[in-house]
Amino acid sequence: MHGTRVPPEVIVRVIASLAEGLGIRAASRVFAVAPNTVLAWSIEAADHLEAFSQALLHEVQVSQVQLDELYAVLRAVNAGQMTATGAIECLECSAHWVGVAMDPVRKLLLAIDVGERRLAMAQRLVHQVVQRLAPGCVPLFLSDGFKESTTTLPTPVGHWVQPPRRRAIGPTPTPRWMPLPERRYAQVVKT
Repeated sequence: MHGTRVPPEVIVRVIASLAEGLGIRAASRVFAVAPNTVLAWSIEAADHLEAFSQALLHEVQVSQVQLDELYAVLRAVNAGQMTATGAIECLECSAHWVGVAMDPVRKLLLAIDVGERRLAMAQRLVHQVVQRLAPGCVPLFLSDGFKESTTTLPTPVGHWVQPPRRRAIGPTPTPRWMPLPERRYAQVVKT
């Protein structure tokens, strides 16, 4: 936040209030700053936090990684502003999903992604996790019934294998990416 004329304590308090659930407009009223200023501070803080996280979260040794997605409308359901049926209808067509990958043993948040609940989100999440794992670390991956997770997980946790030739002449077979034999994955479906 270098170069701002506002005392750093105010910026920290604004960001902390956002983290506690205060909205951008409410924070701008409480701290007497423009909503666009609060938004700019939160974006800059997010960039700093991402860089800080990347600097610290590398070569992590974990035994489990839980993948899950949650939807931003849950607060409205808990507050009684929306029914569970209405929330499910919103879930089907919304882009407000938060994908999370965490170590449940240490409660360590390994990766987070926001967007549509599609294959691309699952791929980004797993890719971020694999980048943070220590070499040789192959944890147990756990996910819910989201089918894109099962498609994504074999991809980054593996190695290239050169298939043997079937004939003495002809083109060399194309190398294939194969999951590591020690890769473990479980799907937990709650009913």
